[in-house]
Amino acid sequence: MVILAMSSAVGAATRPPAVAGSFYPGGAAELRAEVAALLAAVEGSRSRGAKVALSIDGTKKSGRLVCDLPLPRGLFRRELEIQGIGYRAQIQGKRLEMALGFSHPVIYPIPSDVEIAVDQKAGRITVTGTDKQRVGQVAAEIRGFKPPEPYKGKGVRYAGEHVKHKVGKTGA
Repeated sequence: MVILAMSSAVGAATRPPAVAGSFYPGGAAELRAEVAALLAAVEGSRSRGAKVALSIDGTKKSGRLVCDLPLPRGLFRRELEIQGIGYRAQIQGKRLEMALGFSHPVIYPIPSDVEIAVDQKAGRITVTGTDKQRVGQVAAEIRGFKPPEPYKGKGVRYAGEHVKHKVGKTGA
């Protein structure tokens, strides 16, 4: 709890801690409008290809609880690439089925709070959702089935991830 102290000619006056809901001068309607404008700006930046760091990360959760703020679907996105001969992914119902060089297919049940899309030609898996932590967790779990190996680079990697290659055995 933070209490601000202001000095005056007579003595120090303290301001009591704010009451829940008094942080937003216009109330829930003004907060809803401000956050909607911020989310629209994020979508505009994303369409231009810019990465945006949201300064409202804490506000989203409290906004959802306080004023029932509707969040756009797919606000956060994480892309994965599948690299390797014969490596592929496809969606079968509510499961992500991947062939990653094992003797069996790897099956990942898709959680209800995230959406997964697969582009088979490009070998890309896109994980989207409204919870940043959950989207990152699901992407990490998918990558964990077959992380990129350092010799040939085969495996599942984040889009844009650079894998440092090692030198293999040299001939004798």
